[in-house]
Amino acid sequence: MTTAAVGAPGSPRRYLHSLWLLSGRDLKVRYSTSALGYLWSVLDPLVMSAIYWFVFTQIFQRTVGEEPYIVFLITALLPWVWFNVTVSDFTRAFNKDARLVRSTAIPRSIWVNRIVLSKGIEFLCSLPVLVLFVVVASFGQTPVQLNWGLLLFPVAVVLQAVLLVGLGLLVAPLCVIWTDLERTTKLILRALFYASPVIYGVSDLPGGFEALAAFNPLSGIFALYRVGFFPAEWDPWVIGIGALISFLVLALGLLVFRRLERPLLKEL
Repeated sequence: MTTAAVGAPGSPRRYLHSLWLLSGRDLKVRYSTSALGYLWSVLDPLVMSAIYWFVFTQIFQRTVGEEPYIVFLITALLPWVWFNVTVSDFTRAFNKDARLVRSTAIPRSIWVNRIVLSKGIEFLCSLPVLVLFVVVASFGQTPVQLNWGLLLFPVAVVLQAVLLVGLGLLVAPLCVIWTDLERTTKLILRALFYASPVIYGVSDLPGGFEALAAFNPLSGIFALYRVGFFPAEWDPWVIGIGALISFLVLALGLLVFRRLERPLLKEL
């Protein structure tokens, strides 16, 4: 890709064009080198859902979540996979294409945003798994209660994208300057999975922990994903705090990235 192809950094239209090209390149590389291609976007969350469903319904006496549990689980597990793989890729966002980052005139933030976009497209491609389980569950003893909350599903997608962009602008440059942060980020993600309401709901937590969980922005985002299927998941406090923190993370990310961009280029 040449500088002429990506265009001047000051043009929003050319920025979006470059963003689409880079995201498309990521998707082509991912699927062209894999025999299963697109199926990996479906198989990974499908296998994870099957494992957690088996453990919490067939082995242990489950006391969390709502019925049908497989739908409750997968409505948060799919966006968690998007969050997890995106933040993991942030740790190598600049080192992976160091030469291109240094030699092109496009704003360096595009190397963060292209990860959010490409992984977001993979997330959207995995949604047929959710639709399949909703359809199957509709023939069970506890059918899914589809309601007005489905209109908030796109809001959850946008809110998660805002959070991820903010985190990317923080994590990506810091991992170049302090390389140990790559492993630290992976450890934090492992802990964050259990600290986020994926296999349980915020209402399943004890009182003190329920209030604390509201300050995890993923709690509000996952509630927005679920409310269209489980009306009881609607919690204005948790959702409002999650949205506020997501935009605060974005603002902090923009500020930090501007200050670290020059030191970042020196390290590459």
